[in-house]
Amino acid sequence: MQQLIRRTLRGRKFIVVSNREPYIHTRRDGRLEALRPASGMALALDPVMQATGGLWVAHGSGDADREVADGRGCLRLPPEKPSYTLKRVWLSKQQEEGYYYGFANSALWPLCHIAYRRPVFRQRDWERYQEVNQLFADAVAEEIGPEPAFVFVQDYHLALLPRLLKERCPRATVALFWHIPWPNPEVFRICPWKTDLLHGLLGSDILGFHIRYHCNNFIDTVDRELEARPDREMTAIVYRGETTKIRSFPISVDFEAIDREAGRRAVRLRMQELRDQLGLQSQLVGVGIDRADYTKGIPERLRALDRFLDLYPDYHGRFAFVQVAVPSRLHVEEYRRLNEEVDALVEEINWKHGAGAWKPIVYINRHLDPVHLYALYRLARFCLVSSLHDGMNLVAKEFVAARGDDGGVLLLSQFTGAARELREAIVINPYAIDCLAEQIAQALAMDEREMRTRMRRLRETVRERNVYKWAADIIRKLGKLP
Repeated sequence: MQQLIRRTLRGRKFIVVSNREPYIHTRRDGRLEALRPASGMALALDPVMQATGGLWVAHGSGDADREVADGRGCLRLPPEKPSYTLKRVWLSKQQEEGYYYGFANSALWPLCHIAYRRPVFRQRDWERYQEVNQLFADAVAEEIGPEPAFVFVQDYHLALLPRLLKERCPRATVALFWHIPWPNPEVFRICPWKTDLLHGLLGSDILGFHIRYHCNNFIDTVDRELEARPDREMTAIVYRGETTKIRSFPISVDFEAIDREAGRRAVRLRMQELRDQLGLQSQLVGVGIDRADYTKGIPERLRALDRFLDLYPDYHGRFAFVQVAVPSRLHVEEYRRLNEEVDALVEEINWKHGAGAWKPIVYINRHLDPVHLYALYRLARFCLVSSLHDGMNLVAKEFVAARGDDGGVLLLSQFTGAARELREAIVINPYAIDCLAEQIAQALAMDEREMRTRMRRLRETVRERNVYKWAADIIRKLGKLP
């Protein structure tokens, strides 16, 4: 990766821009801590940035972020071995409310996910979204100046940024990666500011999605909404004399690092601690690890587990499912309602099926460190990913990378991008509760030989298509641009 970067950049700056920062600094019991956020994007890009040694521009959201940054909002990361620079952009509460909780996550997020939540479009949120995208453009332009640079923009929070950067820094080469699905034209056309968003995105030299289906949806959308010329053979769009290449780049994880860390003694010790703490000594264990988001299908998953326990009473007292749901976007009403629904379902299922000290659902609604997560992955007989709609889903790939023992079964929603790569998983439909209950039973009853054969093939796929390949493919494409 480092050699590729040197050959491709040829001395030009490499800048990643995202809303989410790779490390959040906070005060806990008076102590300063650097936490890694529950973000697949941030976890995937951190090892890439360590290899490139570039600059990462992101929103400073931690309550102690200002304490550790210099006057320009900069600091070196990661804490244990600094190798790249993070530049934090400071937002007011009003800006964060309108830009992040408002337009990005109450309008764009539900617009792009088929999870049957209605988008909320508010003029004041749109104005804040424009304002914050301009703040990010100012922060990046300050670093680039008139010099050529590669700028890699992340996700739906910054859809206007490519155009703003091209206007400020015409010598910059800009790629944007859209980490969530892109809807079909009929869905996207309800957005009141659809033309502005497309105009901003088409400031990119390369626009990336996880899968080809989302690329095709985007091209169809532009064809419907703008006076532009789609080139379907070249998978590109010519707009106002400029060409944007539309490409699919399936994101992944740092396989070698996860495989190494998950095999350490600290993880084995934590596994035993968890068995003791959670009462899992003689039980088969299933796990689900997610942000608490309505697109992840957590209520559907719990209802399927309830049905499984109805159908297979022999597993009472012998099986427990550990659900980790990291709190997310609690200022958005839909997320507050989701947390209430999950709390109620966990209580209902445990009351219905529990006996004595045994409870079938162990619910953890807090952030967990990597050692804790890897220990849960290694404890699990199966990992259940039941997303209703997901651009990729990196939990599935993390689970596979953590299973150096070749054990465990992956149950994976057909509505994730990962399902197109991880063919040896048991592919599920999270809406089909009865069928999913049977597939849970299948995962628990699978013989060792089949389980290990499936996992070895899954691991070969994730090892080969790791996060460095994802980044290298994008960087190579950038390097071929004039």
